[in-house]
Amino acid sequence: MTNQFESTTVTTGQVRLSYVHLFQPHANQPGQEPKYSVTILIPKSDIATKQRIDAAIQAAINKGVSGLWNGARPPQPKMPIWDGDGVRQNGEPFGPECKGHWVLTASSKQQQAVVDANLNPIINQSEVYSGMFGRVNLNFFPFSNSGNRGVGAGLGPVQKLADGEPLGGRISAEQAFGGNGGGVGYMPAPAPAPNSWEQTAPPQQQYSQQPSAMPPMQPGYGQQPQAQQGYSAPGYGQQPGYGQPPQPQQGYGQQPPAQQIDPITGKPIQGGGVWGL
Repeated sequence: MTNQFESTTVTTGQVRLSYVHLFQPHANQPGQEPKYSVTILIPKSDIATKQRIDAAIQAAINKGVSGLWNGARPPQPKMPIWDGDGVRQNGEPFGPECKGHWVLTASSKQQQAVVDANLNPIINQSEVYSGMFGRVNLNFFPFSNSGNRGVGAGLGPVQKLADGEPLGGRISAEQAFGGNGGGVGYMPAPAPAPNSWEQTAPPQQQYSQQPSAMPPMQPGYGQQPQAQQGYSAPGYGQQPGYGQPPQPQQGYGQQPPAQQIDPITGKPIQGGGVWGL
């Protein structure tokens, strides 16, 4: 005959794991105590596992009546297992991955062993994720908390059996990098810019268009600007005669012409004068 503790424990058949928190404790709501936890999706086709769970829950109720609940069975004790084809406790429907399954969440204050199919401890945490398949050891127990009475599910060791499609947005390496240089979110590199010899030549001047006027040449350093054609500026204070060109001006840096001296008198010769006067 099995004792009461053994009757409240169950090791499931192959189930799918969701909301996996097996290496780091997690709190569902602020202020709650963080715990190691996992949600278990039990196929409805696995009738044997469901029957063992129902028997373990009943054993936990009996244990509560004889101890924690002081001999009184709650009229409607809270149960840890839900129908994935129905709605959650808050009235919202379960996710599509829960369809056709029984849904159960188990937790523990202590970290539990996680092993592979050969019972070797799994060290690489990335190998354990929501969506994989495995088996879970459960322990059902009665609870009484703030007037709420029911049966909870304690988490025991977890065994990974097979990989599955990740849940919650996680993708595999094949999905990330894909084949032929593809993958999720992959974008090919932009085409390189054309080489200089492939660039388009600037447009040629079209027929009947006038070329752009060239700006006038500026005088070089130290050179005098050239006079415009058809224009002659008169000297300072002089008026040019009609039809006569203006008198040339003394160039910059030139000496004025020397005044002639009368060799007889030794005096300067006035314009148009005669020697000896």
